[in-house]
Amino acid sequence: METLLCKSVRLLPAYSCTFSKYTERLKSPQVSFVRRSYSRCGGVPMEKPSSSGRAALEETKGLVEDGGVLRGAEGGEVVAHTTRKSSASRSSRKSFRLDYRLEEDVTKSCRDKHGRWTNPWPTWRFPSYSMLLRFLLWDKNHSNVPTSKEALDSELPVIEPYFVQNPDLSDSGPGLRVTWLGHATVLVEMDGLNILTDPVFSQRASPFQFMGPKRYRGPPCTVEQLPRIDAVVISHSHYDHLDTGSVTSLNTRFGGELRWFVPLGLMDWMAKMGCENVMELDWWEENCVPGHDDVTFVCTPSQHWSKRTALDDNKSLWGSWSILGPDHRFFFAGDTGYCASFQEIGRRFGPFDLAAIPIGAYLPRDVMQGQHVDPEEAVQIHQDLQAKQSVAIHWGTFALAYEYYMEPPVRLREALEQKGLKPESFFTLHHGESRLIASREGDVFD
Repeated sequence: METLLCKSVRLLPAYSCTFSKYTERLKSPQVSFVRRSYSRCGGVPMEKPSSSGRAALEETKGLVEDGGVLRGAEGGEVVAHTTRKSSASRSSRKSFRLDYRLEEDVTKSCRDKHGRWTNPWPTWRFPSYSMLLRFLLWDKNHSNVPTSKEALDSELPVIEPYFVQNPDLSDSGPGLRVTWLGHATVLVEMDGLNILTDPVFSQRASPFQFMGPKRYRGPPCTVEQLPRIDAVVISHSHYDHLDTGSVTSLNTRFGGELRWFVPLGLMDWMAKMGCENVMELDWWEENCVPGHDDVTFVCTPSQHWSKRTALDDNKSLWGSWSILGPDHRFFFAGDTGYCASFQEIGRRFGPFDLAAIPIGAYLPRDVMQGQHVDPEEAVQIHQDLQAKQSVAIHWGTFALAYEYYMEPPVRLREALEQKGLKPESFFTLHHGESRLIASREGDVFD
């Protein structure tokens, strides 16, 4: 009974759904262009697009041009929705924001007839009721996480991060530095910004801190020990990626100086948490951190779903993030199944200097395949993105599925070997460990 209860709680934030209604919703996707603009990036808000290029601007009534920026009658600035070639450019875009949804060769986000977000790819399939029932009641859990701290310390050591040991070493120099803080939480330092992904510092990935999936490896630091954080990107609303305690702690410490980037539908939740500096974006929309408009944050597609309560399944969008700086490019996959959009992202924004790609929580395969890649698919995403290097995330922290807890890195190494790729091209880190990435020829680290 206790095992069944734990499974049920684990599935509450991540796998429960009203199955008959959900199946009905997936039958009739409709493309939707939903905008909510809350821009503070250099005073350049984004408006709903009409058509591409200068023609879109000429169709907008009551606007006058002022220093290259269109302003409305009340002085509000409006972005020029221009298109650009698919080949990636490292040039700085300081005076405008682009909207890639206007381009025909990208997969747009879409809603079903009930107004809930859905996945537009044939690779998407939500597990059936019978699959979930079998998963809950009969499938054998092979995770076998040791109960001994000594055994865990030997296999998965937790290291005190460099910024806790020596806070003065905060400059990553000419390259990019990544620190894995467990699960999907990474600290990325690039182009003058400190960026945090899906921050989860709580002990449980659950609406309750007394039950639900518990970390078997604790966070290597606290929110208070983090260096300055300039931006946080959120991939979706599941509890192992959007944690109430971590969000409120970050907001308490950094306040309005911290910019949050979230997919559509999460603005109201962030406001309830007291967060004010929030940018809510659709797939292929972009914005930036005020004062750092040479680093662009683009919300890009992923194949997943969202849920936090019994009634809000897929009311908020999910996504990955492409972060494009003048010297470095970083991709954060969040939580995803494999889909064709990673090829689109690679063609448009690649090559990436570093990608953070999930490798865990993939068994049983028929239940997890639509929403969680396995290590072999993770390597395919690495190649689709044209990533120079990738770091493994979404493993070694919570027992969310049934594979042996140390299997993901083993299968990752085997998949790299089968593809003829070097082990260092897609690496794992210990909790709290950092790595410097040389993105350009001639980058040297002391």
